[in-house]
Amino acid sequence: MAWCSLRSIHVPTIDVGVLRTRSPLAAAGGVVVGSTFWKSSSRKGSPFACLSLSTHPGIKEAVATDKAPAALGPYSQAIKANNLLFVSGVLGLIPETGKFISDSVEDQTEQVLKNMGEILKASGADYSSVVKTTIMLADLKDFKKVNEIYAKYFPSPAPARSTYQVAALPLDAKIEIECIAALKA
Repeated sequence: MAWCSLRSIHVPTIDVGVLRTRSPLAAAGGVVVGSTFWKSSSRKGSPFACLSLSTHPGIKEAVATDKAPAALGPYSQAIKANNLLFVSGVLGLIPETGKFISDSVEDQTEQVLKNMGEILKASGADYSSVVKTTIMLADLKDFKKVNEIYAKYFPSPAPARSTYQVAALPLDAKIEIECIAALKA
């Protein structure tokens, strides 16, 4: 049985038959995160879904590890929220020195992914938990080089991904990667 919630703001139809009672749900774009759906028994035979968003202050937890570079500004390395992990953009910095491993995009990509792995590990996740990545490159011509290294870290099925060339990256980095991972309940 397919039910629909918030159809007026274009949330897709949801098959709540696969959801547990009061189970968390995340929708693309952050429109519906940490929602709860209930089956209504008030109208027999007529499906109804009730939406509630969690506003509990403890729902958001910062993740920090000294095995990855510290944030360069007023943000967290990662945030846990509603069984999801949001990892901030990661650079190819050596955690102990705060310096780039080298000027090559290949070395920076390896270091970015190692740093990301440490943040995932500190969160109780790993590369197989990642569902979405966003790669920002200083030069899109490095796309093939990055892909060869990236493929070694993410098992099949690979996460969804977007890749962009940007005007500039912090500290004149060649690459920055952020990700979203699903956490075990």
